[in-house]
Formats: sequence, structure tokens, C-alpha cells
Amino acid sequence: MRRQALKESRRHSRGGRLLWRPESVRARTTVGATVVVAIALVVAGFLVVTLLRDNLYGRAELTAEVSARSIAGQLASGTAPAAIELPDDDEAAQILTSDGTVVAASEDLEGLGPIGGFAPAPDPVAAESPTEDGTPTPGGDDSDDDDDDRDEDDDHGGGDDDETPSDEVEDSGGAVGSSIEYATVALPDEDASYRFAAMSATAPDGTVYDVYSGSSLETQEEAVGSVTAIMWWTLPALLLVVAVVTWLVTRRALRPVGAIQQELMSITGGDLSRRVPVPASRDEIHSLAVTTNMTLTALDHAVSQQRRFVADASHELRSPLAILRSQIEIAREHPELLDLEATLADVVRLQDLSADLLLLARLDAGERPPHAEVPFTELVREEVARRAATDRVPVRLDVEEDLSVFGVRGHLARAVGNLLNNAQRHAATAVTVTLAAEDAEWLRLDVGDDGNGVPPEERRRIFDRFVRLDESRSRDDGGAGLGLAIVQDVVLAHRGTVQVLESPEGGAMFRLALRRADPRPPHERAGATGPDV
Repeated sequence: MRRQALKESRRHSRGGRLLWRPESVRARTTVGATVVVAIALVVAGFLVVTLLRDNLYGRAELTAEVSARSIAGQLASGTAPAAIELPDDDEAAQILTSDGTVVAASEDLEGLGPIGGFAPAPDPVAAESPTEDGTPTPGGDDSDDDDDDRDEDDDHGGGDDDETPSDEVEDSGGAVGSSIEYATVALPDEDASYRFAAMSATAPDGTVYDVYSGSSLETQEEAVGSVTAIMWWTLPALLLVVAVVTWLVTRRALRPVGAIQQELMSITGGDLSRRVPVPASRDEIHSLAVTTNMTLTALDHAVSQQRRFVADASHELRSPLAILRSQIEIAREHPELLDLEATLADVVRLQDLSADLLLLARLDAGERPPHAEVPFTELVREEVARRAATDRVPVRLDVEEDLSVFGVRGHLARAVGNLLNNAQRHAATAVTVTLAAEDAEWLRLDVGDDGNGVPPEERRRIFDRFVRLDESRSRDDGGAGLGLAIVQDVVLAHRGTVQVLESPEGGAMFRLALRRADPRPPHERAGATGPDV
């Protein structure tokens, strides 16, 4: 299987460089970036072309309007349509009477008939009176007032020509319509459309003219078409550049991943002492490599610990089994030499050792039996009483009543029992057990003896498995060096702490701290959740 995994890795990777695969991160990143940039460019191009078209067409419309106002102003000032110089080249103009007769037209509109046939006619609106210089000024609806004034003058008999009243001078003036209509028109035989502005003008003699002035959109359409063509032609090139740059950048970013993959495949071969290379860049891949090395370190430590555990367990089991075999073989030949008490002691020792190994294996596997409220004061009393008949030294007990914890009763009993066994094994004259509430959340169990104590530099190591210190803490009563390891694992499984201190009597004192169970009565905590253990 390991060889197959290695072949699979080499199939997807060659020389630490990732190959193209549709499902690879580099391929997905390249495709995604290219699609996003393509959409962004198309939307941006559409907006640019739209704004450019509106701007250019607006300028053409303004040109047509200015020309139309100029022609209408000349008509309103009394200039004859034939005498007006109409624009040419990129502009076109036409003057019509109110009945649709063409009286003047630029070269592009000659012979086409009234422009009103394909452009909206100006709406009849209020006129503007021209000033003395011929430019129109708003006149509103003063034509009615002029008519009234004119009627009054007729009633009074008029006057001489050289004494024309001001009312007649105003009446003899023209007007320019204030409303302008716009339309885009495609003229016959013309490649480009025109943007026309249409407005009305009234000559001084009362003749109403419709003025149409247009500006060619050929230049604007060519500019918009050129910009659009350039955008469409450059779009593939830009997308190609984006794809290539994204591919190369992603390749460079993922290059350490290939190196990490190769190293992991080598580590999978069994050498857990090796570590993956950590890139110099402070990015996610750097963090991944650091985390991977931390995981490998923990895995290497766990495997080494497991190997030592198996080796030590095999050694510890070999000794009692060898003794039992020797006793049974002797008893088979010489039954009178069989020491049943010693044989039973060896069997019990073997049974206890097997139970300790099984418990440690379950704790290592993360087994979590159902937790429940455990009356810890009662449990400590029971463990002390259980050893009363075989106590080598007396136990002084000082416990606070009604203290409870939340956990597994059997595991907690094993931990307390191991602490008592350890203290009685190494005490000189007495063992002291103290149980008290630390605060509203924690309780404290102290188990001390007056033996030789534990050197400060060894206080951490004694919780390792199969560790025994000097002869004063050797296997005198069958200790295998697993009791304190079980205590530590059980306490940690219950989210507690255990430490070694110096006892007031001069020996060692093991202090165990556990979280207290909810002290409220059951009916008050019916809706509450149990503590996180």
C-alpha cells in the first residue's frame, strides 16, 4: 500500500513540480482568476463604450442645437432664408415653411424633400423676442398683448411712418421658439447618421419657419467602433496574460507544497525523525509546514513512548510469568515444595499489572465512559478503609464532608488507591490524607508520607510509565512503576491536576485537584447542564 501511495504521488508530481490537472488548486485558481477578470473587463468595457458614446453623441447634439439656434435667430431678425449661409461638410440644415415647403437646404439635404418627413417637427411653443442685436430673448406670450396694442393703435388712427410707436416696432420683430426636438436620422446615400435638432422661428413679417440642423455622427461612430474593436482584440491577450501570470504565481506559491509532499512520502516510509521543509515566506504554507512538523514531533514522541511501553510491559510481564512457570514446574515434580501463598501473590501481582496495562491502553485510546456525580468524600473513606486490615503504617484521615466530583467512579477510585499504595509503600511511620474544598469550584486531596521524599528534579519524571527511582522506591512490594502514571492519566481525563510537593512530615505529598460537582440540590439544577469534564 505504501508503494502504491508513492506511485500515486509521483504520478501527480514530477520533480517537486505540480502538473496540470483540472482538479488541482493551480488549475482552479487560474481558471477562476481568468473568468473573474474576463467578466470585469467586459463590464468595464461596456461602461467605457457607453460613456464614450453618450459623450460624443452629446457633443454632436450640442453642435446641432447651436447651429439651429443660430439659423432661427437669423430668421427671427429678418434675414431671408436664401440669404442665410447654411452649414456644410459634417453638418446639414434645412429651413421649411409651416406648410412643409423647403425654402433652403444644405448640400447634403438638397433634393431629399422636407426633413420633417423623417425627423419630428418642433412643437408649437411660446416664442422669444429678438433683441436689438438680433439674438432672441424670452418673450413669453406677449404676442397677444401686441395684438391688443395693435388694435388700440388702429382705433386711434395710427400715425406717420417716421413716428412709429414702440408698439409697432415690437410687432414688426420676429421670435424664436423655446422648444427643441432631437432625433437621430439616417440620410439616404449617407454612411453615417445625423443627430438633428429641430426648432421653430417666426420672421418679422409673421412667417413661421421650421429649422432642422444636424451634425454627422460618422466621426463619433468611428471612434466608438475603434474603441470597441480594440477592446475585443486586446481582451484575449489580456486574459492570456492574466492566466499565465496566475499560473506562474500559483506555481511559485505552491512549490513548497510539492517539497512538503515529497518529504511526507519519505516520512511515511517509517522515519518519523525527519521533518518537512519550512519555507521562508510567512504565509499559510509556512504555518502549514510548522504545524506539520509539530504534529510529526508529537507523533514521533507517541510512537517512541508506545514502543517503550510495549517493551517495558513485556519485561514486566515476563518476570512474574517466569516465576509462576518455575513454581508450577517444581510443584509438578515435588508437590510438597509448592508455596501456595507465594504463588497466589505472584498471580495477584500479574493480575494487577494486567489491569493497569489495560486501563492505560483505554485511556490512551481516548475511551470516555459515562460520567456521573461521584461522592468523593465517601470514595476516599472507602479506599482508606479497604486498606486498614493490611496497613503497614497507620493513615491519619482528615476529610471535609459532602464533597462531590463529576466523573467515572472506578477510575477515580483507582487513582486514589494508587496514591494510598504509593504513600504506604514509602512511608516510615504514618500517612496523612486530607480532603478539603479549595473554593466553590475546586477540591483538593493531599496524600503525604514521612518517607525519603522525591527530589525536585525527579518530580516530573515519576509520572512516566515504568519509572522507579532509587532503591527506596523500587519494586519492594510488587510495584511496576505504573501507579503514578495511571493517577496522572485519570486526573487529566477529568480535567484536573496532580503534582508532587514536599510533605510537612518531610516526605512526599501528592496534591490532586479536581473540579467539584454542582453543589446545588437536584431540583435546583434540573435545567442546568453538567460541567465540562
